[in-house]
Amino acid sequence: MAAFVAAVANFGVEWDRRNREANRLAEAAQRRIEEEQRRVEEEQRRVEEQEQATRRAAVEVERDLALLSYLVAPSAENQRKLGLVLAVLDDYRNALS
Repeated sequence: MAAFVAAVANFGVEWDRRNREANRLAEAAQRRIEEEQRRVEEEQRRVEEQEQATRRAAVEVERDLALLSYLVAPSAENQRKLGLVLAVLDDYRNALS
């Protein structure tokens, strides 16, 4: 009988050890998944920031070219182009507000 009780106790101890190990492995896997998600989100944020900076730079270049074209040759066409660029900048500014 004592051997049976000892065997049941050992079985319970081993069962508990395996459950703790399984939980530890599951938690480690969950931490890895969460860290990977954080890395992906951070990379996505960096890409979005870079795209926004690129768009901003393109709009600024377009603005500068329209302004310079108008200053060099203040024709109706260049005035129209400058007006369009300024309208885009105004829309962009309003979108940021």
